[in-house]
Amino acid sequence: MSARVRRTTLVITNPHRLQERPSMPTSDRFRPRRLVALATDSLPARAYLGLVAVGVAVLFLAPDSPYAMAPALLTAPLSFLPVVLPFGAGTVGGGAAEAGAAVLWGGWLLLCALVNAAALARRPDRTPSARPRRTLLAAAVDNWPARVYVAVVAAALGTFLYAVLLSPDPGFAGIWPLLAAAPLSFLAAAASAPAEYHSLPWLGTLVFSAGVVLAALVNAVLIGRLARRIGSTPTRG
Repeated sequence: MSARVRRTTLVITNPHRLQERPSMPTSDRFRPRRLVALATDSLPARAYLGLVAVGVAVLFLAPDSPYAMAPALLTAPLSFLPVVLPFGAGTVGGGAAEAGAAVLWGGWLLLCALVNAAALARRPDRTPSARPRRTLLAAAVDNWPARVYVAVVAAALGTFLYAVLLSPDPGFAGIWPLLAAAPLSFLAAAASAPAEYHSLPWLGTLVFSAGVVLAALVNAVLIGRLARRIGSTPTRG
């Protein structure tokens, strides 16, 4: 056969293969593994967790010493949240009830430690700001977790001021702002103690209230930083 036969090969290419496959979207949902990663990604966070572990060891070795409060103070203010519940560590009602309360308290203490460590983790900002101080303080008010915390501290401090200035019997009203702004609020209480013996009776209240406000501001900034980290979507290379 002398005729030339031309063979034409038609190649159909899938246009989707020519495009770069997009990276798999990452869910911005909170995951426990992400909290653990944030709580262990820097030296300050790991040092804090080690300090909490030492406090737990002291709690078991010397439960009657004043240092037994170290784990609760180091994981404050979240560690003091169960005080409003009718059960917790030290629950009386038999071996099973006490063991269950101890396990719940230990789990809650671990969660509080991870949350605080994640808030202490260092992470450089993507967009540098010319005013780092304002950026730092903005974390205390630009997210809902920090706002809720500030509202709780404001309510506790308002209750304390009303009881001290207007109520005939203030009682133990100072315990609420003390726990809400812990652990730095304990320093405010220590600083206001000498002022109680001053000739001006309101000086101790002023020092304590100012200290609670500063302690709550530090906690609100840490809560806001943690909310930003958890709310941001991690990128995969």
